[in-house]
Amino acid sequence: MVAVIWIVALVLVTFSVMYVGYGRYLSRFVDLDDEQETPAHRHQDGQEYVPARKSVLFGHHFSSIAGGAPIVGPITAALIWGWVPALVWIAIGNPLMGAVHDFTSLSSSLRHEGKSIGYIIGEYVGEQGKDMLLWFAFLLIILVVAVFALVVGVVFTAYPQAATASVLYIALAAVFGVWLYQLGLSFAVGTVIFVAGVFGTVWLGIQYPFALVPGDYPAGTFVLLESAPGFVPSILESANIGAWVVVTLVYGGAASVLPVWVLLQPRDYLSSFLLYTGVGGGLLAVVLGTFVTSTSQPLEIAIPAWYGFLGSDLVPFAMPLFPLLFLTIACGTISGFHSLVSSGTTAKQLNKESDARLIGYGGMLAEGLLAAVALCTVALIAATPAEGGIALALPNFADGGGIILTALGVPQTIGTVFMALVLVSFLLTSMDTGVRLGRYMVEEIVGTPETTVERYMADKYLNSSVIVVVAFFLVASGSWEDLWPLFGGANQLLAALALLTATIWLANWHGSKQLLSTGVPMAVMVVITVFGLLWLVFYQNVYVSLLSAEWRAGATALEIVSVALQSVLALVLVGLAAVLLRIGYGELRSTTDVPAVADGGEGDRSEREARRATTHIDRDRADGSRSPEPGSDRADDAEDRP
Repeated sequence: MVAVIWIVALVLVTFSVMYVGYGRYLSRFVDLDDEQETPAHRHQDGQEYVPARKSVLFGHHFSSIAGGAPIVGPITAALIWGWVPALVWIAIGNPLMGAVHDFTSLSSSLRHEGKSIGYIIGEYVGEQGKDMLLWFAFLLIILVVAVFALVVGVVFTAYPQAATASVLYIALAAVFGVWLYQLGLSFAVGTVIFVAGVFGTVWLGIQYPFALVPGDYPAGTFVLLESAPGFVPSILESANIGAWVVVTLVYGGAASVLPVWVLLQPRDYLSSFLLYTGVGGGLLAVVLGTFVTSTSQPLEIAIPAWYGFLGSDLVPFAMPLFPLLFLTIACGTISGFHSLVSSGTTAKQLNKESDARLIGYGGMLAEGLLAAVALCTVALIAATPAEGGIALALPNFADGGGIILTALGVPQTIGTVFMALVLVSFLLTSMDTGVRLGRYMVEEIVGTPETTVERYMADKYLNSSVIVVVAFFLVASGSWEDLWPLFGGANQLLAALALLTATIWLANWHGSKQLLSTGVPMAVMVVITVFGLLWLVFYQNVYVSLLSAEWRAGATALEIVSVALQSVLALVLVGLAAVLLRIGYGELRSTTDVPAVADGGEGDRSEREARRATTHIDRDRADGSRSPEPGSDRADDAEDRP
């Protein structure tokens, strides 16, 4: 038998080498400079633009990007194709593609006043490209919010102890925000007090679990309501899951409109200690359990390394490794959602430019470590419930994590609940950050409201409500299981578009910039995602489902409509991406074809770059932002920056 330590060893060695080598190269490549004022300082408003300590911002960023997907995806992929393909894609794809994607998304936003990738691509390919990308991202955000809200409901129902702990640590985070930003008290002292409080909530959750409506729960669980309200649907045959989905979506909508200091920053910082403990503790426990201590069962891989190109018997139809492996494992290797976080909230809080390396590149590597821990947990349990998908992943992650933590002397029952809480911490943060990012998308599409309709669209309360309501109906329809592959395809296609945006930005920055670091991953992701989405449409949805008389005979009208709508949505996403790629390719051709002109011994710069540099400076002055004075050193630097 192969020990799970080999999973940990390969990922740790690969990631460490790439962070030191490639991460440093990329930092110099985009010219990170702490002498330059970041958007968080330049536009500080106490709402969205708020400089944050590196440790606080890393916690927020890591918590926001590391949702349930890097847990569900690797576990599902390992049980379909085997643990070796999943491990190789994570170990190689993450540092060469995913971390590059996150870092360049953050860096390009940093150079464009903390604006989103939609705004950035609009600067180079026009308003049409901008609006198309933003609408693409907005559709993805709704899928993210729907899926993550569902997973929270599933976890809280399976582990009501995690529900108690989560509610308590959200309350602690709000108090911590007042401690830091209103009372101005000690950050270090507050960290000690409130982090201890967060771990205290774990104990309280184990002692006093609670659920919303009656169901089958551990002994001693407090039930809040005698029955579910009429508007709450039964999801996965559980009214409690449906009730938690409603509560989670309401929470996400409310959290998305609060100033970041009230909840987002302090909550993410505090919850990051849970996440670090879960991921770091899991990795450490694997090492100790292999060489030093003992665990409740041997830390050996119990699933095959390779099931075959078309997958295992877990799925009733063929699932070719190419391209579906790369759609199944999105987060954990490369994820377009991260570009929205990097350019939507993180860039607005970056204190120093050099922080971008740790937060952008290092944050993605940290998510890869989470994916590796998820692989370790499924390797130990190897359970394959018939429900598949999320129901497959959650018991494996929590139960397998509980076994691993016994190497640290943690009782398995406590370790299982703790790992469930770790998963929820990821989910809640990503879910409400997703709602906030969706609000940003709509606000950027509208721009400056000029009509009554545009003013309503730009209203943060209204568009946040629209996101959570649409997400609710997607989950309540009962077709949530079919949303996962569509979410994966849309997510990876957005990653390709974000890499396209970064490539165009670099091409417009300087004629000597190499474009392979972003261009090659972009091309790979375009091929993978287009083939993957087309396979889902024409094989899985049309051939296996819609053209099958047996499937139609057993399907409800809602299920038939749902499959048809998913197919249409997938084709719309492919069409949007094709148009954006065509426009982007034309922009790259026109940029690289413009002859370079001499630049006073500082290198060659295209005429297009010079015009754009001037345009950015003029626009900043018109907006009233603090631009460098003409003739100053910073003004000279600005012309050599995108």
